[in-house]
Amino acid sequence: MDLEDLPGVGPAIAEKLRDGGFNSLEAIAVASPAELVSAAEIGEATAAKIINAARVAADIGGFETGDKILERRREVGKLKTSSKSLDDLLGGGLETRAITEFYGEFGSGKTQIAHQLAVNVQLPPEKGGLNGSVVIIDTENTFRPERIQNMAEGAGLEYAGVLQNIHIARAYNSNHQILLVDRAEKLAEELKETEKPVRLLIIDSATAHFRSEYVGRGTLADRQQKINKHLHDALRFGDLNNAVVMITNQVQVRPDAFFGDPTRPIGGHIVGHTATFRIYLRKSKGEKRIARLVDSPNLPEAEAVFSVTGPGIRD
Repeated sequence: MDLEDLPGVGPAIAEKLRDGGFNSLEAIAVASPAELVSAAEIGEATAAKIINAARVAADIGGFETGDKILERRREVGKLKTSSKSLDDLLGGGLETRAITEFYGEFGSGKTQIAHQLAVNVQLPPEKGGLNGSVVIIDTENTFRPERIQNMAEGAGLEYAGVLQNIHIARAYNSNHQILLVDRAEKLAEELKETEKPVRLLIIDSATAHFRSEYVGRGTLADRQQKINKHLHDALRFGDLNNAVVMITNQVQVRPDAFFGDPTRPIGGHIVGHTATFRIYLRKSKGEKRIARLVDSPNLPEAEAVFSVTGPGIRD
């Protein structure tokens, strides 16, 4: 079923919807009327009718029994990190259709893990990958192809081929960063039928631009609203493409914390509620890093030790 087959959608509206990133029935089915109104310049009533028709056609939005959800959960893939202890902490690796957040101080290994996942996602499932490509939204200019070369060789992959399956975009401000998720959806649609569909979205870091642009309590509500929409767009990307969404997050230190660890992730409760899994990284001696699972819907809080080595992330 094409977009033009939906009630109220003609060629002109279908073209506007596709330009706005709504390339499939599933994308329309999980959208809000306000998003369609903005993208296609139509009335809210028409947008609601289009969304309802898309939900019926795509079989999305109704009640279903738990056994059907269990069956769909079997489609969830696991992306391994090359560290067994870190994979075990995450229940076998990073889940598709979920947001996994890594936060910690500079040098704690966030970007190193992102680089390793960009390589590992290209491996076949039996080797811990998802046989796909990756989209990276780089907000702090931290992507280094030289590091990819070390990790590709460590994983037994050809360096040039690995780089061809990594699609990077530099985000210059928060609005550009939000726009790049829409661009990622279009790219994923283009690569859907290829040998390497997009199976991983990395945002490194998700909060850096928002932190620098929205300063003071007066801008807090606007900042949190934009972060909320941005992360939900990323989660929708993961759902539609059965992809892993990995984000990194900066931290701040609470000066009023006299007991315990004063380090807190940026973004407050908005990021905390949206991220499916939250991992706190901290430095240890030499190459060693400590990862603590802070939040998960089904896994207990625990810690794991891993190392950042020349060939990549290892136990």
